[in-house]
Amino acid sequence: MAGTLDPAERTGIVRDSLGVGIATGVYGTSFGAVSVAAGLDVWQTCVLSLLMFTGASQFALVGVVASGGAPLSGALTALMLGTRNTLYGLRLAPLLGYAGWRRAAAAHLVIDESTAMSVARGSRPAARLGFLVTGGSVFVLWNLATLVGAVAGTVIGDPRDYGLDAAVGAAFLALLWPRLDTLRNRLVAVAAAAVAVGAVPLTAAGVPVLVAAGVALLVGALRPRGAASPGPEVGP
Repeated sequence: MAGTLDPAERTGIVRDSLGVGIATGVYGTSFGAVSVAAGLDVWQTCVLSLLMFTGASQFALVGVVASGGAPLSGALTALMLGTRNTLYGLRLAPLLGYAGWRRAAAAHLVIDESTAMSVARGSRPAARLGFLVTGGSVFVLWNLATLVGAVAGTVIGDPRDYGLDAAVGAAFLALLWPRLDTLRNRLVAVAAAAVAVGAVPLTAAGVPVLVAAGVALLVGALRPRGAASPGPEVGP
């Protein structure tokens, strides 16, 4: 994992990482607008982006609140989605080799994009550069875009008039789609969706998502020991 980066490799990593950071960061405007429409104020929205900083979990939380669900249901749904970052951290810890306060600080930047831009690198310096540039640029731009979207959301009124309410579903779909690469995963997704739809008229908002997650947990528990991984962990 040791080594140094030549200028061409460094430039390429920075260019690619910034491209991912910009494309992802500006999406924060949707979250800002949807969040204030769900009942959070501008500052609550911005603090949520600063401290939680994992887009799908943030959308899940405000999506549940917006649909009338209990904050606890929203928090549990967000936590469930955020657990994938823990798995990313287990892979990144030996790859990046950070220790002490640097490791704690880097943990806040562990998201889908920063993981994807570091795990495929051939050396520790390249992995660290991809991780830091991607994670740092997404963090800065996401939070700036959240502020812009939240302020705009207080002015434009109902975000459904602009299609921004679709951002919640789009965030879930973006996470799910790359993982539907095997028949087994597709069957699990269909079964989970059926359970969620069936639970909608019987439970409070936010609970169907948690109930549907039980399908995946059950399949995982029944999976034979030593079975191969169904697909890559990293998605957009």
